[in-house]
Amino acid sequence: MDSRDAGRVGTHPRYVPIDEELLRRLYVDERLTGREIARQLDCGEITILRRLRRFGIRARPRGPLHQAKTLNSDTRWSPNLAYAVGLIATDGNLSGDGRHLSVASKDRDLLETLRACLNISAAIRPQSGGHGGAGLRVQWGDRHFYDWLVGIGLTPAKSLTLRPLAIPDTVFVDFVRGCIDGDGSLVVYVDRSNTDKSERYVYERLYVTLVSASRAFLDWIRATIHRILSVKGSIAVKRAEGRSPLWTLRYAKSESIELLRRIYYSPTVPCLARKRATAEPFLRPLGYAPARRVGRPRAGWVYNQRASRPP
Repeated sequence: MDSRDAGRVGTHPRYVPIDEELLRRLYVDERLTGREIARQLDCGEITILRRLRRFGIRARPRGPLHQAKTLNSDTRWSPNLAYAVGLIATDGNLSGDGRHLSVASKDRDLLETLRACLNISAAIRPQSGGHGGAGLRVQWGDRHFYDWLVGIGLTPAKSLTLRPLAIPDTVFVDFVRGCIDGDGSLVVYVDRSNTDKSERYVYERLYVTLVSASRAFLDWIRATIHRILSVKGSIAVKRAEGRSPLWTLRYAKSESIELLRRIYYSPTVPCLARKRATAEPFLRPLGYAPARRVGRPRAGWVYNQRASRPP
């Protein structure tokens, strides 16, 4: 840093080298302000502005990032709010500045749904980097909503520290649907692994899964789903050298069907369209067939009675 930097903004007598790639990541990708970057790199804000000009990085207009009154400051629980909280808990981020929030995804449909649920107009912008590669992100500022999220149990840098949240039972299925759309999967495939024994041994498999780096978070979700919906699920772990354990909550076919019918209780609930399309065949009885004399019933079929929609 030169003497002009030190004289105008604080006293930073030593030169602070700033890498162009680092500055682009902090300013362009993470959209931190010049002041926030200066505080992080222990230099003056003017130094950051000069480095932006030197590297040809266009500075944003001064002033706070898009300030939104999320839900017009109405944080009373609703299906839309619970769904959005599920997305934020899994795919979202609370900035350390106590004001800014963001949700990243490769699905524009998901981010459009989030904006509609929270009644915000923040732009959907490209985002590069991270484990998932290039994608999209919605970022906005709302101190009131940020504080409310902290009040129900969310925190910055939550990946490994996520814990149970204060979600009412009345909207818990909406919250779970948001979590599954964020970090979950609906897997359907045909299992032919035993056709060498008999050509009749062909099974359609269905699994609903939710992945998290926090075992405590998944334990809480599993226990609450069991208490409310009476489906148990199971939790397994995947470990890799040099990385934190990754936990997976999984429901097999019969329990998955029950879970899907409860979280997609209406055709108009907010959700990721492609996952809803995968679930659609399991949201109604699959047909009518005579009762089997031996073996267990096929999950999803109605025996000895004509099909009717579940309550």
